[in-house]
Amino acid sequence: AGSGMVIEADGTVLTNAHVIEGATSITVNLADGRSAEADLLGSIPSSDVALVRIKGVEALDTVTLGSSTDLRVGDDVVAVGNALNLTGTPTVTTGIVSAKDRSVETETGVVLDSLVQTDAAINQGNSGGPLVDATGKVIGVNTAIAGGAENIGFAIAIDALKPLIERIKAGDGDLGARPFLGVSTADLSGVNPDVLQNLGVSRTDGAFVAEVTPGSGAAEAGLETGDVILSIDGERVRTTADVGRVVAGGDPGDTVEIGYERNGEERTVTATLGSTAEDQGG
Repeated sequence: AGSGMVIEADGTVLTNAHVIEGATSITVNLADGRSAEADLLGSIPSSDVALVRIKGVEALDTVTLGSSTDLRVGDDVVAVGNALNLTGTPTVTTGIVSAKDRSVETETGVVLDSLVQTDAAINQGNSGGPLVDATGKVIGVNTAIAGGAENIGFAIAIDALKPLIERIKAGDGDLGARPFLGVSTADLSGVNPDVLQNLGVSRTDGAFVAEVTPGSGAAEAGLETGDVILSIDGERVRTTADVGRVVAGGDPGDTVEIGYERNGEERTVTATLGSTAEDQGG
């Protein structure tokens, strides 16, 4: 069992892929006490996102998707979900944003990135439920707790999921072909200042290229370790999460224009997105 949230009045529900993994049928328990069957619209396991649609319902109340981009460490958040499969109303816990742009390896070996870390209690059954801000808008999807640790939970940032939601809803393209640029990046705030000084990097925003995958679109375009990505297809890149968000909105085979800085000089290249074969469509 897990949790989910209604994002469209026709019964479209956003949840985690691992919540419905292997299910031969899906039953949704609504807040008003009703139960209904649902169909799987699609899932992307490597991003732990899935959409299902409830059968025979209409005009349902929906959540409001907010923006995770402007979240700050220390902001108040609330986690809502079906914790421990307890009967009755959903479990609501409060906390703060402890960190942003975390990466965590799940028990199945999948590495999830663009995670919001929170100290709001997230227990088994919370997966797929919303993490909301002080205004009640969804800024993340609860997905994991840190094994053996207290007060450490993670939610996938909603801005990273929005393009994936649209891909699943559209039903076009191969959900098993996840766009792949071929760079591992880090926020400049997390890079050793001596390294940045040696590379002539004085700026504070952008995504530092820590590694380039050989043979990838990034490598073919000439990106190198030590470059700082400033924009992708005209969208400004302030953090490593921005790289993942913009790339996720494309498709394998798309070309993207990348603005970057090397040795204090701003440059532009065009790269072709590759694909991973780790995702599965429903």
